[in-house]
Amino acid sequence: MIDSIDKKIIRVLQKGIPMTAEPFGVMAKECGISTTEFLNRLNDLKECGVLRRMGAVLQHRHAGYKANALCVWQVPEDQLDEAGKTISAENAVSHCYTRTTTPEWPYNFYTMIHAHTRQQCEEIAERIERENHFSGRRLFYSVKEWKKASMKYFAE
Repeated sequence: MIDSIDKKIIRVLQKGIPMTAEPFGVMAKECGISTTEFLNRLNDLKECGVLRRMGAVLQHRHAGYKANALCVWQVPEDQLDEAGKTISAENAVSHCYTRTTTPEWPYNFYTMIHAHTRQQCEEIAERIERENHFSGRRLFYSVKEWKKASMKYFAE
């Protein structure tokens, strides 16, 4: 079960990983434990299913990626798993997922493409389509970015 140290670890994780050479050491110190114990507890939280994943959130606009497009595709159902594996490995793609289609909306495969220009987004989408034998893509460009925020647990 989760104890008080685990709660401290979760609170520290929610702040984000510090940009330093030894981020887990800094986080462990904030929790009042050793780096080894911090990493062991992270592993334990992962093993028991409390911690499902850790990931970075790229502030893509701050990194120079001004063109961001949701690209939707019509992919045959029997090709979705392979498409997911292939397209999620693309450097320019941050999200890759499926959705149920409707008669009015036949698109079942979604990707988020990030580039410096809209032209680059178009070129990336065209290459992905060509290399994977997809058809029927549409691109929708981001107009406004809303604040990205994760859930907060054990907040005080």
